[in-house]
Amino acid sequence: MIVCKFGGTSVADGAAIARAAAIVAGKRDRQPVVVVSALGGATNDLLDVAQRAANGNLLVALSIVESLRQRHLTTTATLLDGSPERDDVEAEVSAGLDELAHLAEALSTLGFVTPRSLDSVAAIGELLSSRIVAAAFRHRGLDAEWVDARDVTITDDNFTRAAPDLPRIAAATRERLRPIVQAGRVPVVGGFVGATPSHITTTLGRGGSDYSASLLGAALEAEAIEIWTDVDGMLTADPRLIPTARLIDRIRFDEAAELAAFGAKVLHPSTIAPAVQRGIPVYVFNSRRPEGTGTMITFDAPRYPVRALAGKRDKTLVKLRSARMLLAHGFLGAVFAVFDRHRTSIDVVTTSEVSVSVTLDDASNLEAIVADLSAFGDVSVEQHRGLVAIVGAGLSDGAQTMAQALGALGDIKVHMASLSATGLNFTLVLDDAQVNPALQRLHATFFPEPA
Repeated sequence: MIVCKFGGTSVADGAAIARAAAIVAGKRDRQPVVVVSALGGATNDLLDVAQRAANGNLLVALSIVESLRQRHLTTTATLLDGSPERDDVEAEVSAGLDELAHLAEALSTLGFVTPRSLDSVAAIGELLSSRIVAAAFRHRGLDAEWVDARDVTITDDNFTRAAPDLPRIAAATRERLRPIVQAGRVPVVGGFVGATPSHITTTLGRGGSDYSASLLGAALEAEAIEIWTDVDGMLTADPRLIPTARLIDRIRFDEAAELAAFGAKVLHPSTIAPAVQRGIPVYVFNSRRPEGTGTMITFDAPRYPVRALAGKRDKTLVKLRSARMLLAHGFLGAVFAVFDRHRTSIDVVTTSEVSVSVTLDDASNLEAIVADLSAFGDVSVEQHRGLVAIVGAGLSDGAQTMAQALGALGDIKVHMASLSATGLNFTLVLDDAQVNPALQRLHATFFPEPA
C-alpha cells in the first residue's frame, strides 16, 4: 500500500487532475490511497472571502465566491464531460459554495473571524477538490471512492493549527480506509482538513496536506509516501533563485526536515515526523514529468558536509541583555516561557553569559512579548532580518565547511550564527536583502559548476 499526495499545482485544473489520474492508474497494483490539496490558489481565495466578509466587504466576498464557483464548475465540466455523474458532482460543488456564501454572510454580520469559523471556510477547498478528483478518477476507469477527511483525520480543537489524535486516526483508517483498499478500490481524501471527535471541522495549518498524507501513511503502515508537486524533487537550493540547483536523488530524513523547516517549499515541515517514526520512505515527484526519478527521503542516504541550502526572509531578531543571567538558575526557562505564553515559536537561538538572542517567524505578538521580556533586562528588536541554513549530515565532522561558508559570504554582514544541536544545520542571520546574494555565493562554493 502507498499514499500518493497531489498538491495544489498537481490538481490546479482539469488537465492537471487528468495527469494525476494517469499516475494513479499506473500504480493500481501498489494499492494507492490518494490525498489531494485544494485546487491551486483556492485556499488563498477562501481565506480572502472570510477576511473581506468580516471587514464589511460582503459584496466583494460574494464575488470571490462566485469566481470560485465558476472555476470549480468549469473544472468539473471539463473532467466529467459525458459522465453520468456530472450533474450530481456539479450539484455537490454548488452546494459547497452555497455554504461558503452563507458563512460569508454570517461573518459579515459578526464583524470578525474566529479560528473555528476560519477552519470551516478554509476546509471547503479540499472537500470540493477531493469530490471532483474522485469522480474524475472513476470517469477514467479507476474504481475510486471519496472519503470525507473529517471521518479519518481526527484532531484536537486547536482551530487553524489542530494537532492530530494519532490513536483515533489509526482506528479510523482501519475502519474507513483499509476496507476500501482491500476491496481493490482507490480512496480519495482531502488533505489539510480534519475534525474533532465531535465532528467539528478543523485544519492542520497551511501546507497541511503533506502532513495529512504522512499521518494516513503512518496509520496504514504504508510502504511509501509519494508527494507529487511541480518540481522534480528536492534540490540543492530554490531553483527560482539559483537555476543551476541540482536534483538530490537521496536525502536523509533529518536533513529534509531541517530544509523544510528553514524554507524549502517542496515539503511541509511536519510531513517528515510521522514517516520517520514508522521508517516509511517519502518520495518527491513532479506530476508534470512523472517519468523522473524524483528524490527519496530515507534513513540511510549518504552523508555529505553540505546537502542543500535554504533561506527564509521577513524575520524578527529579538535580543535580551541582562546581568541577572550570570549563573542564574532557571533564568532561561523563565525567558522562554514568555514565548510559550504568547504561542510564538522561535527559529534560532544563541546565548552568552549575559544575553540571549532569538529569531521569530511570527511577530504578531511582538509588542506583548517585548513588554514581558523587559522585566528581565534590556530588550532590543531588529526587523528585516533573514536566515540562511546550510544543511548536511557531515557538516560538523570538521570546522572546514563552516569556515568555507563564512568565507564565501565575503562582505555580507552576519548578525548571528548558530550550529544546531544535531550538528547538521549551520544557520546564519543576515539582513533580509542579503539572503538571496548569500545563497548564490554559498551555492557557487559548495556546488560549483563542472569545469
